[in-house]
Amino acid sequence: MKVPLRNRRSRVRAPQAALVMLLLSSAAAHAQNSSPRTASALFAEVTDEAGRRVRIPQQVQRIVSLAPSLTETVYALGAEDRLVGDTDFCDYPAGAQNKPKVGGAVNPSLEQVVALRPDLVLVTRSLNRLETVRALEQLNIPAYATDPHTVADVLSSVARLSEVLGIGERGRALSQTLEGRLMNLQSRLAATAPRRVLFVVWAEPLISVGQKTFIADALRLAGAVSVVESTQDWPQVNLEEAVRSHPEYLIFADSHSETGARDFEALAERPGWRDLDAVRNRRIALISDAVNRPAPRLISAIEDLARQLHPDAFSENEKARPDQPAPTKPRASLAAGEAWNIPRMGMPPGPGPCACAH
Repeated sequence: MKVPLRNRRSRVRAPQAALVMLLLSSAAAHAQNSSPRTASALFAEVTDEAGRRVRIPQQVQRIVSLAPSLTETVYALGAEDRLVGDTDFCDYPAGAQNKPKVGGAVNPSLEQVVALRPDLVLVTRSLNRLETVRALEQLNIPAYATDPHTVADVLSSVARLSEVLGIGERGRALSQTLEGRLMNLQSRLAATAPRRVLFVVWAEPLISVGQKTFIADALRLAGAVSVVESTQDWPQVNLEEAVRSHPEYLIFADSHSETGARDFEALAERPGWRDLDAVRNRRIALISDAVNRPAPRLISAIEDLARQLHPDAFSENEKARPDQPAPTKPRASLAAGEAWNIPRMGMPPGPGPCACAH
């Protein structure tokens, strides 16, 4: 659901303020010693997906990512050698876990970011705070924001980011490959009726996904339709209403399939849940938590879900599920901060790990 966010003025601690002044003075001195022609030749202005004009180096060599989905995208584009830092939650692929960490996505350490001397910081409006971007602007560190809302947006975002990084051909090739896989999948599912599903983000209280999220779009591409018709991003659903909506399948996303299976077994014993036909008939789809991240790996999660919901559309060799990603370490819950200037998809509430820390 879109979580109400308070606009609050960012207060910078004294050591950080001194660092800001030092860096700003250094930048000003550098600008005075550089001719306008030289400066313009070294930088370019781009418009990010939040509609902001961002001045970035012509050659981006040092990147800090403040979102797991962006870290995955950098790796998928083959630019991981330029990634000099990411967050504590950037756990895929395995190499990302060895990158220098700058803290959480919501409250990264600006001191650690500065120490990594990035040419560009990557952020996403669905997770990072506007006040973080403003603080980076004060430090003369450009921040490029992504904001995908559909699966098509995710592929477009990959291509746009590749242009920013100066590797447009790689991005276009990757996007075309992913688009081709989706087209092939849609061809296979053309004659199948969509399954009615309940995507379980959180069990108590029951939280699912709204119709306008990229996850709901991913469900549609996998040959499914959510029984939750809410326009909120992360709606809390009444369990009795869920029972009356008769979902054919329950869908759980987790990096550990055995964990999802245990969660399902526990739900099957609870009042209300055992009234669901999907529970009584043991219709459960367990997929990778890649479905929670707007990154290239999302396409694999869509294909995996389609195989489970519509096995008859695939040959025996194609029904096997793809390998799951490496186990991830537990996530801490994240608190939302200052809102961007237009609505964004917020974090789902819940007392424990967030299923959508993308």
